[in-house]
Amino acid sequence: MIQLICIGLEGTAEKTGVGIVDSEGNILASQGNALIPEKGGIHPREAAEHHAENLIPLIKQALEEANLELDDVDLVSFARGPGLGPALRTVATAARSLALMLGVPIIGVNHCIGHVEIGRLTTGCQDPLTLYVSGGNTQVIAFDSGRYQIFGETLDIAIGNCLDQFGREVGLGHPGGPRVEELAKKSENYIKLPYTVKGMDLSFSGLLTAAIRKYESGSRLEDVCYSLQETAFSMLVEVTERALAHANKSEVLLVGGVAANQHLRKMLEIMAREHYAEFYMPEMKYCGDNGAMIAWLGLLMHKHGVKQAIKDTNVIQRYRTDKVDVPWREKSSLKLELPPELVAKGAEANIYPDHYLGEEVLLKKRIPKGYRIREIDTYLRKKRTKKEAKLLGEAKRCGVVTPLIYDVDPTESIITMEKIPGKEVKEVFSKKTPLDISEIISISEGIGENVARLHDCSIIHGDLTTSNIILSPNTENEDYRLVFIDFGLGKISDLVEDKGVDLLVFKKAINGIHHDISQICFDAIIKGYGGARDSKEVVGKINEIESRGRYTS
Repeated sequence: MIQLICIGLEGTAEKTGVGIVDSEGNILASQGNALIPEKGGIHPREAAEHHAENLIPLIKQALEEANLELDDVDLVSFARGPGLGPALRTVATAARSLALMLGVPIIGVNHCIGHVEIGRLTTGCQDPLTLYVSGGNTQVIAFDSGRYQIFGETLDIAIGNCLDQFGREVGLGHPGGPRVEELAKKSENYIKLPYTVKGMDLSFSGLLTAAIRKYESGSRLEDVCYSLQETAFSMLVEVTERALAHANKSEVLLVGGVAANQHLRKMLEIMAREHYAEFYMPEMKYCGDNGAMIAWLGLLMHKHGVKQAIKDTNVIQRYRTDKVDVPWREKSSLKLELPPELVAKGAEANIYPDHYLGEEVLLKKRIPKGYRIREIDTYLRKKRTKKEAKLLGEAKRCGVVTPLIYDVDPTESIITMEKIPGKEVKEVFSKKTPLDISEIISISEGIGENVARLHDCSIIHGDLTTSNIILSPNTENEDYRLVFIDFGLGKISDLVEDKGVDLLVFKKAINGIHHDISQICFDAIIKGYGGARDSKEVVGKINEIESRGRYTS
């Protein structure tokens, strides 16, 4: 096979990057230069000017590092998005000019997928669940059904943006993340801040505002930095943990500029170990934005038949990770292996078999999380145990089947509950012999009807996934019954916003691991939900909330 050389141009935000990679996966060069403003954040026009000034010198430096001439280049790749419009257009123009001058093919690639693929290349992991954290992005990503699916993401600002904004507001300068990490090491005094996890999604805007208010009201900056970092990173690791349990992956990969934070690395590594998964992270020079990841992804796409004409290389400022076909990957056979004494391991709890008054039961034990500080961990485990026990009972009164509760130990965060026979809907929908479409639609409509009952009783489940619904044989006839479990993130609310978020969490969870039938499933769920008293408002709200997400049109 003829070896190809690809040059990759990165410039989605403030970092100009140029990388050169060959088709064997050898990284021959990686050069970069970041714009660091004297004050304030990154202005798109200034980023574009920075790229224009630095691209040619960096191309020369990369060629020198690789010991190559420009004529040795066989392919030009560039970051098509997501990112800042002026910055993207500047780099795209340079890439087109270079490709035309050399007479070689050009490929525009997705920046986020570039991070995942350079991570896989440089660490050797095969099928990871990826936490991608940077100034502009916060996503939990995994491959399924021919694409990288987004299992969770920020619903407002990215984690890097959160830390940088905080840094600017309290006088730490830009970038704020390294200064926050430095000051956080000088405190162990935790100040309670908002902890916002919505299924596998999260929100940082309320946390940011609260942290700034704490500082303005007189709290020590070191204490606020410590509390902000512990809260934000616990949220990040928890949503990664939830996605890991739901997707049943055995590898965790950390990428993005915020991976520079040593504390976040440690927390994620602890979580992976507690879940019997392997933790991976590339060298730091390949975690942040870099040209090598753009070059390698361009080669992968080119080798698998992706062709683009110059007229097709327009930038896509809101280029979603899950909108890109991934023909170079196949479904992996790697699965998470649990110890035999565990019936199941969820994101929050271990499930053990037991007996209670002669009955077979399950013990749901919310075990301490090694990655969270005691103040956050104890509060969440006790709060969620009490809330779940209460909502399981409330749901029954609304006509939704849930397991019987035999005992609750709030001190140890243990619930003793009925053992429900049957299979998770996730397993039923994912089995090798697919169900008839009519049966999938019937089950999905039944799910929608039950969610409508919950919402009409002002119960928000908080973590609706196919892992948290059991398809159980009905003892009274040959039909089945749907049993809803795991209300730990639930709450009482009659707000249309909360109901919309509840269903949107479900939509993302379905799309993540049932992508081939996700639209059919969710359409049927919405049809079943039609009996809810405010169904029209809630369904409309789903679309509105979804449109607020990053990189949605």
